[in-house]
Amino acid sequence: MEQFSSHPLYGRHNLDSAMSSLWEFYKTKFLSLFIISFIMSLGLQYSSSFVNLQELSGITDPAAIFAKMRELMVPVLIISLINILFTAILQYYIIYSPLDGDVNIFVSALKSLKYFLPYLVVLILLVFAGSIAIVLGLFVLVVGAFFSVLYIMTIYLFILPIMMVEDANIGSTISRTVTLAHRNFWANIGWVAVFLILLIVISIISSGIVLLPFTGNFIKTITNPGDASQLAGLTKNPLFMILSAMAGALTLPLVPIFSCVLYFNGKAREDQLRQVQPVTPENIGPRVEDLYAKPYSDDHPDNPDKKS
Repeated sequence: MEQFSSHPLYGRHNLDSAMSSLWEFYKTKFLSLFIISFIMSLGLQYSSSFVNLQELSGITDPAAIFAKMRELMVPVLIISLINILFTAILQYYIIYSPLDGDVNIFVSALKSLKYFLPYLVVLILLVFAGSIAIVLGLFVLVVGAFFSVLYIMTIYLFILPIMMVEDANIGSTISRTVTLAHRNFWANIGWVAVFLILLIVISIISSGIVLLPFTGNFIKTITNPGDASQLAGLTKNPLFMILSAMAGALTLPLVPIFSCVLYFNGKAREDQLRQVQPVTPENIGPRVEDLYAKPYSDDHPDNPDKKS
């Protein structure tokens, strides 16, 4: 565990230093992170092109809708599993590449397989618990639901770093995640809220830039709604796939980097507490031997049996 104290994201942070550490790490590792993320994003874009959810909008028969949903369930599940695997690979690379020069994308892909199934199980449990939390949050209107999303997101961000750094099993991962997320709780929630807002803004801007070459398609759709089917085929356009993958590659590394910032901040706080001088028997109150009379030597001045 001591090796991680030299990680560039390790340390006690405030909001300003947390974002600064994220940005510095992102700049330092930009080229490798961009290439890895671009390949992953392009793979996801290509896989997603085989799933056409637009077909559901043209179906009015409920039975046909459910049949179509069952048909799409398998490819959607496969894409989700690929996405989870890519997330684990990228997280492993971000954690270990600064500490070991031999860790590259291929090593990360191999090593991260160890965490894939436990991570998947924890995610399923988190989705189940998160769904309940969000439903309960709806009872206190939008604020409650928004807070529930923030809380679940905060919990989620701690999972992979704990699993990979501490080599924790499923049970230990869940307990450690809850412990670290609730320690410095309001700061963690606040940081996640700021990060999500920044991520949403960046994603909107990058998506807008990606769609610029296809502005004509949108104008045609507005003037002639009958051409709306052209937009459905946009996701299969090679240029759109490449531009979308490039936009995704810019933002994809930010989440695992921020996960490490959160985790290493909590870990650094724990380590600092352990470095405080431990309590010794001399300063914790009376000891057992204090309840008995102390033996004195024959010539000790306090010996009541001393012969004068």
